[in-house]
Amino acid sequence: MNDVGVGIGQRPVNRRQRVVKSLWTGIWLVYLSAPVSDLLHGGHSTGVRILGWIGLAAFVTWYMLLIFRTGRGERNGLVLGSLGVLAAQSTLLALTLGREWLVLFVYVSIASGAALPMRLARWTIPASCALLTAVGLATHDGLSYLSGLLIPALLGGFAMTGVRELVRTTIALREARATVAQLAANEERLRLARDLHDLLGHSLSLITLKSELAGRMLPGQPDKAAQQVADIEQVSRQALVDVREAVTGYRRPRLSAELAGARVALTAAGVTTDLPAEPPGLAGVPEESESALAWALREAVTNVVRHSGAGRCTVELLSRQTLDGPVLELTVEDNGSGGPGDGYGNGLTGLTERLAKAGGTLEAGPLKHGFRLVARVPTADPADVGSPA
Repeated sequence: MNDVGVGIGQRPVNRRQRVVKSLWTGIWLVYLSAPVSDLLHGGHSTGVRILGWIGLAAFVTWYMLLIFRTGRGERNGLVLGSLGVLAAQSTLLALTLGREWLVLFVYVSIASGAALPMRLARWTIPASCALLTAVGLATHDGLSYLSGLLIPALLGGFAMTGVRELVRTTIALREARATVAQLAANEERLRLARDLHDLLGHSLSLITLKSELAGRMLPGQPDKAAQQVADIEQVSRQALVDVREAVTGYRRPRLSAELAGARVALTAAGVTTDLPAEPPGLAGVPEESESALAWALREAVTNVVRHSGAGRCTVELLSRQTLDGPVLELTVEDNGSGGPGDGYGNGLTGLTERLAKAGGTLEAGPLKHGFRLVARVPTADPADVGSPA
């Protein structure tokens, strides 16, 4: 919304918007031309005119304040009291100055619909119309005015209840939209946190291992130490690229690349490996499923290198048919002293969330001698499972 307009359900926040709202609300005061004309040409004495102008100004001020503050959370009792003041002013002015002032009851009815919930407005609007009728009958020649005022008072009041509900609905939708935006931002933060944890944990572990190797080789094998340092530089550069891709949301690891990286990391840690050379056929496997399984492989290998103290690690990738449809199953098993600690750490918790988002599952726990992680992801979209194809 620009600076000039005021959106439905939004309060004016600057002077220009207040002026715009005042104009939109005040334009309906044109129907007070009858009381104004009566004060100017009704033949009243000077004192009566002064009191009449004061009474009209007080009525308009009270009415505008009530309309402007609609929906700001006041108690219904305060609003009812304000409407009672408006009704009393209307009654006093109509009985003392004449039938032209009966139009004030239309504004009382409209204010009832605008300021009160429907459960109360359905009673106050007919009540204001009934008071209009009673005062009109008590006013000289007021009956001729009733036919032209009752219908606008009744319809205008109930029309304002619809406007009030529209305002409340608009406010609720605006709040819901803000909540959705906040949830999306939180989800993006979680995605970034998971990506950075998985990326940096793996890369930094490999850098640490190769740094230790280079340190041990440096005195007697400078050529091999130089190779380790070159590998460290390569891993560091790749980690930087991965972090940039993760920040921009384009990071989608592949199983083939992760298998190669796992072989390098495990070998550098002195762990005997048993890995498939290539993953099984991935034709038709959703990108999200392959990406989730690649993250699972990276996290599992990082835990083996950093926490297990294992001498051997076995990785299996199998395609299976289950009751829920075809799945791709990753199993990482080592013969170390255990997993990442008691319960799930941050890495396994984030991994569980990744797999769940792709429709997969995670099982991880200690063995008698070692630790096993099993991750499964569907290899077909849910809509394709059970189809004739």
